[in-house]
Amino acid sequence: MEEKRYRSLVKAASWRLTGTLDTILVSFIITGAVKTAFSIGLLEILTKMTLYYVHERAWNKIRLGRTIVTESEYNI
Repeated sequence: MEEKRYRSLVKAASWRLTGTLDTILVSFIITGAVKTAFSIGLLEILTKMTLYYVHERAWNKIRLGRTIVTESEYNI
């Protein structure tokens, strides 16, 4: 089974949104400055989303822990 590239992009975006909100919150707690927290979050979303996409595509090529499902396994 292979995932389409757009699926990896959508997964990367949804995960980064979650991660960035966390980063903004932690940054705000540490700095107490909203502007600084959002600046850190903006930079972080760009770098980590790119890294996640590359990581996801690399893992899509690795067979470790994957199985191929045959039609006969779908019998009800």
